[in-house]
Amino acid sequence: MEQIEIRASKEALEEFKKSIIWADIVRELESWKQGFRLEQESIVSEAESTNPSTASVLLHMGDISGRMKAVDYMLTLPDVFISYLETKKEDK
Repeated sequence: MEQIEIRASKEALEEFKKSIIWADIVRELESWKQGFRLEQESIVSEAESTNPSTASVLLHMGDISGRMKAVDYMLTLPDVFISYLETKKEDK
């Protein structure tokens, strides 16, 4: 397994978190999550007309849940990188 390599400094990452670019990325990712929520909410009403199997519904719900968790993780990446840099500094 490859070791994580973060080339940015802690300060650069903290500045990035305050940037307009990061705010745009966060806004876009939050929009994705809202779309996933709407998709999740429509499962029951769609099931009335399409009559999917229980397994199909559960897989769809699991897929949506996984996408939402992936977006949540992406939203924490700057903090994950900062934490990694802090841990790496403490280990030295």
